[in-house]
Amino acid sequence: MILEEKNKIKQFLQEALGTILGAVTMAIGTSLFLLPNQLSTGGFSGIATILYYFLNIPMGATILALNIPLFIIAIYKLGKSFCAKSILGTTTFSIAIDILDKLSPLTQDRLLACIYGGIIIGLGTSIILKSNSSTGGSDLLSFIVRTYKPSIRMSRMITIIDTIIVTLNMIFFREIEIGLYSAIAIYLMGKMIDIVFEGIYFTKLLIIVSNKNEEIAKKVGEKIQRGATGLFGKGMYTQENKLILMCAASRGDIARIKIIARKIDPSSFIIIANAREVVGQGFKRE
Repeated sequence: MILEEKNKIKQFLQEALGTILGAVTMAIGTSLFLLPNQLSTGGFSGIATILYYFLNIPMGATILALNIPLFIIAIYKLGKSFCAKSILGTTTFSIAIDILDKLSPLTQDRLLACIYGGIIIGLGTSIILKSNSSTGGSDLLSFIVRTYKPSIRMSRMITIIDTIIVTLNMIFFREIEIGLYSAIAIYLMGKMIDIVFEGIYFTKLLIIVSNKNEEIAKKVGEKIQRGATGLFGKGMYTQENKLILMCAASRGDIARIKIIARKIDPSSFIIIANAREVVGQGFKRE
């Protein structure tokens, strides 16, 4: 029990540090890129951007104030540990934004701002998500709503909320370009999250149909050190039973495998598809 408690404390501290790092990273993308150019990635930061320009209210303070009601509900619905990390993330994010806001922006070109701001905020968000935490806003709201209605898709709900808030930014600032640039930032933020969670391995999946599959599999194993799996199938046109090879390979191995297969069996049928993620021996390990 003592060892288990120590492991829980260690994990909580690691996740807390990850939350702080992610929040500071998000604040850099917000204060030094998006905010000076009136852009946002939606969420409460989008509302805070409007209040910052029209009422001169510090962005960090607005974000913190908007999240207080959510924190109260989250304590009961999502547990004290998650809520504690979310409060830490939101507080760090808010303070860091107001501190960094005193610095000069790194660019006043809106295109550069939306590109780099979206990437940096996406990186920070990924770190926070990997730490099982949040910085409040639409993410925390979606977690709470799902405790009442689990069937609701979080991604769809967050997208709707962010779209509404970005539209409000366009209305208040009376510039369509703000919405267009903000949409780029939101897209890049999402892509960055995908890259962090799923990697950039560009793995390919080959499906080979041939009467000489065993010979092909053996040669691929010898020459390229890639394994293959045989799946039993049936050709619906010929009504013949066939052994189908399935092989995951890196992008650089594709041409070599094709040459091997076509050399052994010129009539072989080959399908090459992108594999979103491959985990296991010879590939990514978790």
